[in-house]
Amino acid sequence: MRKLALPIIFSAFLILGGCEQMAESNETVTYQNPVGEMTDIGDPYVLKVDGTYYMYATSVPHAGFRVWESDNLVDWEEAGMAYDHRDHEDKWAQYDFWAPEVVEHNDTFYMVYSARDYTGSLKMAIATSDSPTGPFQDATVGLIDRPGSFIDGHIFIDDDGKPYLYYVEDNHENIIDGKHISHIYVQEMTEDLLNVTGEPHFILEPDQAWENPDGDYQWNEGPFIVKNDGLYYLMYSANFYASSDYAIGYAVSDSPTGPFEKSESNPILSKDMENGISGPGHNSVTVGLDDETLYAVYHIHTDPENPSGDRRMAIDRLYFEDGEMKIEGPTSDEQELK
Repeated sequence: MRKLALPIIFSAFLILGGCEQMAESNETVTYQNPVGEMTDIGDPYVLKVDGTYYMYATSVPHAGFRVWESDNLVDWEEAGMAYDHRDHEDKWAQYDFWAPEVVEHNDTFYMVYSARDYTGSLKMAIATSDSPTGPFQDATVGLIDRPGSFIDGHIFIDDDGKPYLYYVEDNHENIIDGKHISHIYVQEMTEDLLNVTGEPHFILEPDQAWENPDGDYQWNEGPFIVKNDGLYYLMYSANFYASSDYAIGYAVSDSPTGPFEKSESNPILSKDMENGISGPGHNSVTVGLDDETLYAVYHIHTDPENPSGDRRMAIDRLYFEDGEMKIEGPTSDEQELK
């Protein structure tokens, strides 16, 4: 699997009010959130391969997932359907195709996603392709083989090559003492990334004040791991995705399977209604043009006054300071992309 840092083959310069791409690689790139023209998306996941960025998102909930391409993380063009369930002979799902993530491993691209099957439960699947733009074909369906609804799969491959799947038991079916509560789990994967193995490890549930731990519906979802100085930082989102209060927090462990301790600084990315930023959440992390600077990629509501499933993509710099994870945002003014 390629690490976050990948070779740079192109750079560009963004002029607000219109894009002008420059051939010279030393030109400055700036951006202003939201980036790209994409609307009505959610859960953006960005993969960088050989200098090109690919963005996958919840985008065609009744059929699958679109993919977009960019040379600079700022200007995006649609590259078609990465996964289209309508093209599959064995159609196992009905709708609610959510939160695709793609990793490259042994020259193959693996997409983990969830969708609602014909029983009404949300199930997870693995699809594969020899290209980051697809088409992806199902390889494993029902990845988590136990009763319940499961979403938001995130594959993390550690430095020793051992892969892990982080995922959410959705509150659609996870009812505890009359309350619908989502839980985050981690489980080891087989080397071929097609199955989980061993026992699931329960790692997070809503329990901090900002996460509404007393509500009838509670969320911890959208897990994403960043490893820094030997520690595992598990990013996640809490609150309802169609609420302005949707926000990002993190927890830390010295092991990929936990136990994880939530930061007292949570949330580290939350709304800024004065500047039109509502419900920042469900993030991934990628690298900038220098292949070193980290960027959180997240969604915000297209209409901040009327939050819904219609969302756009935003990016902001992520960094570590004295062992704490921080995001320089949410920003709404012009920023330089490193």
